[in-house]
Amino acid sequence: MSDKAYDVVVYGASGFTGRLVAEYLQHQYGDDDSVRWAMAGRNAEKLAAVRDEMGISDAVQIIVADGSDESSLQAMAAQTKAIITTVGPYQLYGEALVAVCAKTGTDYLDLCGEPAWMRDMIDAYESTAKASGARIVFSSGFDSIPSDLGVWRLQQECIKQTGKPSARIRGRVRKMQGTFSGGTAASLKATLKAAASDPEVERRMKDPHSLVPGHKGAPQPPDYKPYLDEALGSWVTPFVMAAINTRNVLRTNALLGFAYGEDFQYDEMTLTGPGEKGQQIAMAMIERSKEMASDKGPKPGEGPSKEERENGFYDFIFVAETDQGPIKLGVTGDRDPGYGSTSKMLAEAALCLVKDRPEQPGGIWTPASALGQPLIDRLVANAGLTFGLE
Repeated sequence: MSDKAYDVVVYGASGFTGRLVAEYLQHQYGDDDSVRWAMAGRNAEKLAAVRDEMGISDAVQIIVADGSDESSLQAMAAQTKAIITTVGPYQLYGEALVAVCAKTGTDYLDLCGEPAWMRDMIDAYESTAKASGARIVFSSGFDSIPSDLGVWRLQQECIKQTGKPSARIRGRVRKMQGTFSGGTAASLKATLKAAASDPEVERRMKDPHSLVPGHKGAPQPPDYKPYLDEALGSWVTPFVMAAINTRNVLRTNALLGFAYGEDFQYDEMTLTGPGEKGQQIAMAMIERSKEMASDKGPKPGEGPSKEERENGFYDFIFVAETDQGPIKLGVTGDRDPGYGSTSKMLAEAALCLVKDRPEQPGGIWTPASALGQPLIDRLVANAGLTFGLE
């Protein structure tokens, strides 16, 4: 693929998240001649306006491509090693680009948090991607990089310290400030609508192993209601991104030959504190989380101000049970999860795939199974994340 004009094309660069990805690439790699990238979308004038607004160099080229025009997607794919797409909900707008990338051997990365659609894409295109050499990596943003890489890194430590992986890891949100993207909210609404009309979608939403075709797997811990987590001495409440993050972690395990064990268990919750106060907070957060699927949530194309993005953050702790006692890993990000940090993670994942992982074979991968330690190194060096044992 050395004859390609670009390493990465940002498709959907005139949208809210897409423009942040483009801004990050300009800021971080604008003076790096070894990183070649372009902006793409349906409207050249809008793309040019975003390029000017975000202070992006005129040398960054614009590509016109439309998801309803396969020939334009093929023309875009022909010019680049990898395509980043922020055009969602993916179950409504994503399949055509997945199909083109799988057929042409073009790497593909997105921000998808729609497990039923992802399973459809695995069933439809994984064999094609394996044959062409296309590396397709869904969920390369806040869902699900911190969780997927956090569990992967913690398991490496468990093996190092105890000689074997942990059979049970808890993922817990300790603190978070910021908003989820309008695209994430739109994806959730589209998924709920699909589940209401299609029993198979509903079944897959209830199956924690839905991204691992043919594998039933161990029963997973309950994550649908608040409870007192005695192992951590705190009340916990459901985390809105758990439905996608847990499935990606379980798929990583399968793609790595069940390196975590075939009976591995993983769940994600939000810590709300001990005692009656912790219980009250846990119950209140259940009600607030419902807003994401309501008309009160953010709309696609909307998002927080630059100041709000820069003041945001998140802090996870992952706790592994082992024969020698718990082993803990913290993962933090220095921007709001849905926009500021996500845009940096997505850009770095694409560059990691192209620059650091040329030997990775074609297929439909998760961030941890495809990128592992090289992506952790990039995120720590460039994107404001930390991965630290505690």
